Amino acid sequence: MPAQRYETVFDLYPYKRVAEQSGTSAVRHTVVIVGGGPVGLSLALDLGRKNIPVLLVDDHPGVGLGSKAICFAKRTLDICNRLGCANTMLDKGVVWNLGRVYYRSKEVFSFNLSPEGGQKNPAFINLQQPYFEKYLHDQIQAEQRLGKPIEIRGCNKLIELDVRIDHSLIKLETPDGNYTLEADWLIACDGARSTIRQQLDLDFEGRVFEDNFLIADVRMTAPFPSERWFWFEPPFEGAGQSALLHKQPDDIWRIDFQLGWDIDRQSELQTDKVRARVDAMLGDDVAYELVWTSIYTFQCRRMRSFSHGRVLFAGDSAHQVSPFGARGANSGVQDADNLAWKLALVINGLAPERLIKTYAEERECAADENILNSTRATDFLTPKSPISSVFRNAVLHLAEQFEFARPLVNSGRLSVPFAYDNLSLTGDDHLQDPAISRAGAACPDAPVGDGFLLDQLGDT
Repeated sequence: MPAQRYETVFDLYPYKRVAEQSGTSAVRHTVVIVGGGPVGLSLALDLGRKNIPVLLVDDHPGVGLGSKAICFAKRTLDICNRLGCANTMLDKGVVWNLGRVYYRSKEVFSFNLSPEGGQKNPAFINLQQPYFEKYLHDQIQAEQRLGKPIEIRGCNKLIELDVRIDHSLIKLETPDGNYTLEADWLIACDGARSTIRQQLDLDFEGRVFEDNFLIADVRMTAPFPSERWFWFEPPFEGAGQSALLHKQPDDIWRIDFQLGWDIDRQSELQTDKVRARVDAMLGDDVAYELVWTSIYTFQCRRMRSFSHGRVLFAGDSAHQVSPFGARGANSGVQDADNLAWKLALVINGLAPERLIKTYAEERECAADENILNSTRATDFLTPKSPISSVFRNAVLHLAEQFEFARPLVNSGRLSVPFAYDNLSLTGDDHLQDPAISRAGAACPDAPVGDGFLLDQLGDT
């Protein structure tokens, strides 16, 4: 029986025995996705809506409890709108457009991310990842009722993989024992500790950052606005080198403290120490409940190639970035969006198999841009030398008074869609066209009659 790595908050796909577990030969599937997070679920939903038979397997029966992604960008919401589930996300999520940056006790400047007029979706919403996954799964169930060929098997853990030229043999562990199936296409959406990547002896290339960040999710009804507040060298005791405050649904607030590298993790996670930091930030008169605490480190790395024959990698299994800028889950959903239509064309015989190579080409470039932005943000947050610290602090002082310095302040460049400039499918013919509408850019939204342009385009 698969070991439980975490406690689930939503049991979305409890284990059910299927007939092929009793068969004498492996059943062949068109597409098998391993991993039921935001990337795997959005890819399964997208392929199923395109009438591509897809099987998703996950080693758990649902969504894990804990602190994960919370910030979803407009491009991700546009994709979810096309998939039919954005409205429930918007209804639950906390919409925000305004951010404030502080240096010690002074506000340096604020910024407004409101999209220009004529857009259906906001720049960002804060929504806990378990809800995001639940709403994707709800939409999958709606599509299943319409006859779309999507199947999900929970508590099915990949334990062995044999990759052939035109398919893969996959051994799965279940509560009723092991069985084997075949996949024409295998998509690894199984996260940063990807079993598939390990089975193929593939690795990441990039940087591991020596720093620790404490997350404290607290429930409170304090009258703080729905804004992103970020502090460099925060004035409250024990906050470390930087701090972040952000609102989520259900009166939950995300608080981040940068603790540095040389710490005792177990000691720092003690409730009294966490509360001392939160009390210093919020004030003694603010009542709150600690909902979740954890300490994380991060990497900015990716695989050399996301495509290995008919085994493809997406999301955290392919690339990792820092949490600054909300580039992790957002870029993973965009991986799925890029791959789904290409894979559907190839499977339906409407495009050659080499089209899949453009998925790897385009999303590897997108990962490089995300890694670059994440690395720059981290270097600004944590200067690596005395001269870097002098420069960073000078920029913060200047930004308080002079607008020209504000673009230099980097508390995490927030996620924007990557433009596929000068790549195989776009070329360089349109590089002089407007950035918002040239070939390779995400299609902008616009009012069309009583609706919006992206709604009219649908799944095309």
